[in-house]
Amino acid sequence: MVTMENKIRRLLKEGKPTVNTRIWSTWGTTVEAAAATGNFDYFEFLAEYAPYTLPELENFVRACELHGCGSMIKVDYQNRFFVAQKAIAMGFQAVLFTDHQNAQQVRETLTAVSPEAPAYGGRFGYPNARWLGYNPEPKQMEYAAMNASAVKAFMIEKKEAVDNIEEICSVPGVDMIQFGPSDYCMSLGWNTCEHKEEVAAAEKHCIEVALAHGVQPRVEIYHVEDAERYKEMGVKHFCIGDEFDILKDYWTNVGAAMKKSAMEMTAAEI
Repeated sequence: MVTMENKIRRLLKEGKPTVNTRIWSTWGTTVEAAAATGNFDYFEFLAEYAPYTLPELENFVRACELHGCGSMIKVDYQNRFFVAQKAIAMGFQAVLFTDHQNAQQVRETLTAVSPEAPAYGGRFGYPNARWLGYNPEPKQMEYAAMNASAVKAFMIEKKEAVDNIEEICSVPGVDMIQFGPSDYCMSLGWNTCEHKEEVAAAEKHCIEVALAHGVQPRVEIYHVEDAERYKEMGVKHFCIGDEFDILKDYWTNVGAAMKKSAMEMTAAEI
C-alpha cells in the first residue's frame, strides 16, 4: 500500500508552525517551482475558484509529494462530499471546506469524509485509488487510519458561522479554521472597506475561541509584517499570497509603471 506521511497532520501534532501558499493552476510545474524555494510546508489548490480535472488533481498531489510537501484542496460547498472524497483518495493531506454556517453542517461534512468503520463513524468507504496503490489487498484498518489522518479545516466566513463559532469548534474532528472577511461582510450586507474594525473584532473572536477549544486558526496574509499581530494572538499557521494576487499585483503596479514610461517616450518623440 502507498503509505505517505501526512506532513500537515504531523506538524499540527507537534505544535509547529506552518506556511503555505495558494495555487490556482493544476500544472505540476507551478508546485515544483514554488517547492524549489524550500519555503513552504504545503500547497493549497483552490478548487473553489479554478477549473480542474481529476487526473490534474492527482498530478498536483504527485508534485507535492515529490518535494516532500503537504497538499490541501479548498472545495465548494455544494459538491464538497464528492470532491473531498476523491481528493483524499488521491492523497491530498488536507481539505479546506467553505460556506458552512453551523455545527450540524460541519458534522455532516466530517461524517462524509471519515472512514466507515466503528472507530470513526463515517461514510467514506474503501476506494481503489492512489492511497491503496490501486490494489484492494491492503489491510482495511491501515487504510482507515491513513484516511482519517487527513486534516479537516473550515472557513468561518458567514455571519451564522461566526455566531456559532463555539459550537463549530466543539465538534470533534475540526482541526483548523480560517476566518473569511469577504463572505462574512457579504452575509451581513456590508462592504469590507467600510467595516474594518468590526471585521477585525470578529476575526479576533474566532481565533480566540478556536485556540480555547484546541483548534488551530490559520490566517491569510500578503506581507510578512502582517503576521506579527497574529503571532501575538497565538496563531502559528499562515497562508501567504495567492497565485493570482501575486500576478495581478505585478501586472497592475509594474505594468502601470512601464506603460507610463512608454507613453512618456512617445510624448518626447512627438
